[in-house]
Amino acid sequence: MTPILLKAATKDYIWGGTRLRDEFGKKGFTQRIAESWELSCHPDGECIAISGKHNGMKLSQFLEKYPEAMGKYKDVKKDFPVLVKLIDADKDLSVQVHPDDDYAHSHEKDNGKTEMWYVLEAGENSELVYGLKDSISKEELRKAAEDGSIMDKLNRVPVKKGDVFLIKPGTLHAIGKGILIAEIQQSSNVTYRVYDYGRKGDDGKPRQLHIDKALDVADLSPSEKYTLPAPAVDSEQLRIQKLADCPFFRVFLTEMHDNEGELSFSDNSGSFSHILVTEGSGRMVCGNEAHDLTKGSSVFVPAGSEPFSIKGKCSMVITTV
Repeated sequence: MTPILLKAATKDYIWGGTRLRDEFGKKGFTQRIAESWELSCHPDGECIAISGKHNGMKLSQFLEKYPEAMGKYKDVKKDFPVLVKLIDADKDLSVQVHPDDDYAHSHEKDNGKTEMWYVLEAGENSELVYGLKDSISKEELRKAAEDGSIMDKLNRVPVKKGDVFLIKPGTLHAIGKGILIAEIQQSSNVTYRVYDYGRKGDDGKPRQLHIDKALDVADLSPSEKYTLPAPAVDSEQLRIQKLADCPFFRVFLTEMHDNEGELSFSDNSGSFSHILVTEGSGRMVCGNEAHDLTKGSSVFVPAGSEPFSIKGKCSMVITTV
């Protein structure tokens, strides 16, 4: 098997912007694109193959036909484990929280959600919400969510390009306006909205809150600052930084410094992987196949893929399990 280029599913939410269309070449039904789901078999938004003999096939259909492409993971669970997104916040996202697997399986028939954010762009004064300032009781949190004082109790963090955050289940969080991120998460679409600034949706009605369920799962103590799991590995033409290493995914940032740079790939992990080009451009060569990669290109690499290489000046977020 060889790597497959993917077309993302796109989402239009009221807080979305136009950068995914203008800068990353994403296509949706409206000018505004809030999210693009770059690696997804989730029924709420699936990727489609756009290269080779599998052109036009849903990723889930490909994996059903070739389960060996999942590698060792296929023996652990039946569902696809991860979802990779690009998220463009033109306005503040709601304050929200995600459940863990146990709660999500019993209440939502979906997975829980651990997620990681890698900041690709941020405005001069951009900030996000990452947990609480101080410990709080459920009753205090409910009152604060209902009367709007919750923003005074949340830990608001200034952000810049290159920052990384690991959002564990139970962590209150929100992406702030002006921020564009790559998000790697468990394959889940479960979100409990706690506070939404009194906004109305496109239908003119207030957006739904999920305060009771949020209180069931929220961590009521401050979140610890996240530190990268390992130092970067640098060479003249290449820099590799591990961004996350948790039970659900491993994520690396790979930066190739000039057009003569070349990175060779061969399967030695037994896992499928995913490559998302976040800056620059390159050319991927596998046997007799060659594909140009640009900012926003998304590539699924089956387990056991033939060796291949990427040459060019680009940055890539690479995800495995």
